[in-house]
Amino acid sequence: MKYILLFLIASLVAACSGKQQPKTIYIVRHAEKLLTGDDPELSVAGNARSIKLSQILADEDIRHIYSTDYKRTRLTAAPTASAAGIEIQTYDPKNHDELVEKLRTLEGNILVVGHSNTVGQVANYFVGDGEKYDDLKDSEYNFIYIATLEEDGTSAVVRKTYKDY
Repeated sequence: MKYILLFLIASLVAACSGKQQPKTIYIVRHAEKLLTGDDPELSVAGNARSIKLSQILADEDIRHIYSTDYKRTRLTAAPTASAAGIEIQTYDPKNHDELVEKLRTLEGNILVVGHSNTVGQVANYFVGDGEKYDDLKDSEYNFIYIATLEEDGTSAVVRKTYKDY
């Protein structure tokens, strides 16, 4: 009985220790969009950027893709999803806490596609003591936030541009 109790206590401590699956999360804003309508599709430049994103992530073993439920975000993620053979999951851009909690529990690398006023906020969950990111300007589509999560619960973010690849 004593050993069972010790095992249960050790299991509880291990479960609460802050460990997470090591992974990389790529966070991007949707690519350039058409300027008409409430839920526009991608422009020609946006389609090219979505293909470039797929090429950048081709060797990154993406296992999960999250997008808001808008045409421009789903279309940005589509080439990567097609290449990886996985479905795009939707998330609520107004509930970052829920999304981040889910991202922390998943195994494997992840792509998250959001908006100018959400990608920096999602990245900020992972910067630790680092500098926080502001919302993007309406004209900024070229950033890729790369969040690296370690098994010990720590994480860090670097921001690159598509030109870096």
